[in-house]
Amino acid sequence: MEGGSLDNGRGKTATWMEQYRLMYDRATRHPFVLSIRDGTVDISAFKRWLGQDYRFVREFVPFLASILLKAWKDSDDNSDVEVILGGMASLNDELSWFKKEASKWDVHLGGIAPQKANLEYCRLLQNLMLPEIDYAVVITAFWAIETVYQDSFSLCLESGSKTPAELMETCKRWGNAHFKDYCRSLQKIADRCLENAPGDVVRKAEEAFLSVLEHEIGFWNMSSGES
Repeated sequence: MEGGSLDNGRGKTATWMEQYRLMYDRATRHPFVLSIRDGTVDISAFKRWLGQDYRFVREFVPFLASILLKAWKDSDDNSDVEVILGGMASLNDELSWFKKEASKWDVHLGGIAPQKANLEYCRLLQNLMLPEIDYAVVITAFWAIETVYQDSFSLCLESGSKTPAELMETCKRWGNAHFKDYCRSLQKIADRCLENAPGDVVRKAEEAFLSVLEHEIGFWNMSSGES
């Protein structure tokens, strides 16, 4: 299984990826992503995605900061903080990249209002930032968010893909092997936390995983111009 290649076949996360395979594939093999891979993407859709994802990443910063704080307070492994801190460090570069790409494509980021699917996804992040949400739940959500992008954009780098040259940098940003390794690190953390978590926390983490998939699908739909 392609999505499961990020796991060694054991653990809750791999089980969920198989159990919800159809939904996972809808999130990682969306027509918008496939249109990039096939070279048929509508550039106006790509520009829409670019602007909306920039707004999302800005909201992602406090979400990731809240995970870092939870890891520092609640994790049973000090190395979690170092892994999450690596993600924090990359966000500044990511925001700079969005600004550079926006300039290249003549997308004016300052005038972009978040669309409904974006607002709803950001609302999920805000809910996950609440103090009462368990660390195992938020690290699972973080892993899922990153993994969907890695799995999606790596498709556009596969042999035989017809990804336009001007979009290759975008695909390499999330589809590269280094980011895949980072997703594996997050998956290992999530699986370790879930293995030791009580049943109600595991159920909430599963719900968070499904919510991420649902919102990712909605975000791709929005990017494609679908309602």
